[in-house]
Amino acid sequence: MAGKAIRSVPVGELTVEEAATELAALAAEIARHDSAYYQDDAPRIPDAEYDALRLRNRAIETHFPELRREDSPELRVGAQPSERFEKVRHARAMLSLDNAFAPEDVEEFLGRVRRFLGLSAEDGLALTAEPKIDGLSASLRYEAGRLVLAATRGDGETGETVTANAKTIADIPHRLAGRSVPGIFEIRGEVYMAHADFAALNERQAAEGKPLFANPRNAAAGSLRQLDPSITRARPLRFFAHGWGEASAVPGRTQAEVMAAIAEFGLPVNPYFRRVEDAAGALALYAEIERIRADLPYDIDGMVYKVDRLDWQERLGFVARAPRWAIAHKFAPEQAITRLRAIEIQVGRTGALTPVAKLEPVTVGGVVVSNATLHNEDEIARKDVRIGDRVVVQRAGDVIPQIVRVVMDERPADAEPFVFPDHCPVCGSAAVRETNAKTGRADVVRRCTGGLVCEAQARERLKHFVSRDAFDIDGLGDKQVDAFFDAGLIRQPADIFTLEGRNASLDPPLREWEGWGPVSEANLFRAIEARRTIALPRLLFALGIRHIGQTTARLLAASFETIDGVARIARAAAEDEAARAEMLAIDGIGETVAQALIGFFAEAHNREALEALLREIEVERFERPSAGSPVAGKTVVFTGTLTRFTRPEAKARAEALGAKVAGSVSAKTDYVVAGAEAGSKLKKATELGVRVLSEEEWLALIGG
Repeated sequence: MAGKAIRSVPVGELTVEEAATELAALAAEIARHDSAYYQDDAPRIPDAEYDALRLRNRAIETHFPELRREDSPELRVGAQPSERFEKVRHARAMLSLDNAFAPEDVEEFLGRVRRFLGLSAEDGLALTAEPKIDGLSASLRYEAGRLVLAATRGDGETGETVTANAKTIADIPHRLAGRSVPGIFEIRGEVYMAHADFAALNERQAAEGKPLFANPRNAAAGSLRQLDPSITRARPLRFFAHGWGEASAVPGRTQAEVMAAIAEFGLPVNPYFRRVEDAAGALALYAEIERIRADLPYDIDGMVYKVDRLDWQERLGFVARAPRWAIAHKFAPEQAITRLRAIEIQVGRTGALTPVAKLEPVTVGGVVVSNATLHNEDEIARKDVRIGDRVVVQRAGDVIPQIVRVVMDERPADAEPFVFPDHCPVCGSAAVRETNAKTGRADVVRRCTGGLVCEAQARERLKHFVSRDAFDIDGLGDKQVDAFFDAGLIRQPADIFTLEGRNASLDPPLREWEGWGPVSEANLFRAIEARRTIALPRLLFALGIRHIGQTTARLLAASFETIDGVARIARAAAEDEAARAEMLAIDGIGETVAQALIGFFAEAHNREALEALLREIEVERFERPSAGSPVAGKTVVFTGTLTRFTRPEAKARAEALGAKVAGSVSAKTDYVVAGAEAGSKLKKATELGVRVLSEEEWLALIGG
């Protein structure tokens, strides 16, 4: 599948095309795992594998920032809340954390913090450190000291209301202790299950003939997310607080002070929570906890470090899905040896041929692994992987699960080098490796040239269209898309929205298909109907245009506001240099993305498919955030050496206020904020009559 197309080529050696392809595969793969983990409480891969996928994604995005997709895992937290529970919107988003896997990653994190804040190497930078509990994130809202709402994280913006269930957990007080409790105080932490309690629960499940839970995290998540609170009450759940959200007053000036206050209010804080003065202190605690990890009564998968000073946390702010002031330092990977049974070639929606290793199932750190990525044909050749080989499989690292190496002294005598196909295994079309015009180097990915005649690509594009970050049609997953595609019912997106009208004439109708009934049929059509109105960024992402993911789709939506606006600029940019320059001036839009968008709208069949879709749906006009701010919708360019704030800080603040930050000056630029030694951009702004602001004037404009 496309999501398995993950390569081991060093990030610095990737071409733009290779990087964009891999980011698309990573985004799809991680989205599937998010849904399994957060919605179904049934993760398909170990946490270490999941973390490694995110690590690879982050590394590529850091090296190729212009390729960041709107469906980037860096912009997403959790998964959509279940329809079974009442939904609640978090007053402050419940974000995830970036990950570190080595001491150098921790040092780099601190380096980023120092650069953002403009700190010197001599300036102190204290941190808090605590174990990262492997549980279910939850938010507890107290008003006048009383627990009034408990919610799961959900997708970070909207969670599930589980108040009645949370009140059955002994660690969670119904009323906070003390006299200095803020009027509104939202405490956040992890609901978990201790090892001994988990073992006892599974013993009861077995005695009653019920299914066993896979691990304590699944047991905790499944227990908290029960429709019947009495079931939750019978499960031995626990809670550790690790932070807070909305607060009418914050009881402290540092992370350590507030966590001490939370403990005084009656919430348990992990006993290994520490304040450390620097990276050395954090890493020493990491080593200490790693040594005793197996003896702890609960599961942890790393340590969490946070900048201690709250005023610095405020300045650092957030990226799309994570705070800049915190990071999770994960524990080391594990390996095992097994036999490679076969190599399967799977075809994704972009035509990429991806080799997947089929393994004799092997337990790696308590998790059974039967598939692993083989990345691409170059990687197979480099490692000389052959069917029948005994291979070392790793659960964590650059890409996981992956084959690390072959056990050469156990190679079968008849093992032959693997011959990668040069034709698509689905449609038979030639499969080629495109050559990068700039570098002259062949793409590591071999692609089917069949395009629309390749059923594999058509299927995968439809699966992408209905996926969670696209149209998110409940009940229309991979299995259903395959069935409808095989029956000839859906071949392009518009067919999804005409399916109900055609159902009455089907023989038999959908309700009579195996596995279907009147209720499931009605639920599917209700879910499809609910998606007839869609946000512009979701539509752009759903179209599956190569190199245009969630991030890029949102940038395009913010810049051109309607689907007609996006189509017009794409068509104009094909012939007009001014229109092309306007597109490229958007910070985050590069030549590769521009060409992909232009190419999509240049194809008649793409335009026809989109027009058919637009006859069935309504696309919302994009509304920029912070519409009431003085710079909402304005285009801003920062140039020169800034002294009042760092460049990343300036950009982050402007975007938070609804402004568009551009990398070049044009007639459509509203403000140029010029620091010392401003050069060509300032000159061009003067020539074009664009308003130039000093740092002080900019701060005055945005309110300090």
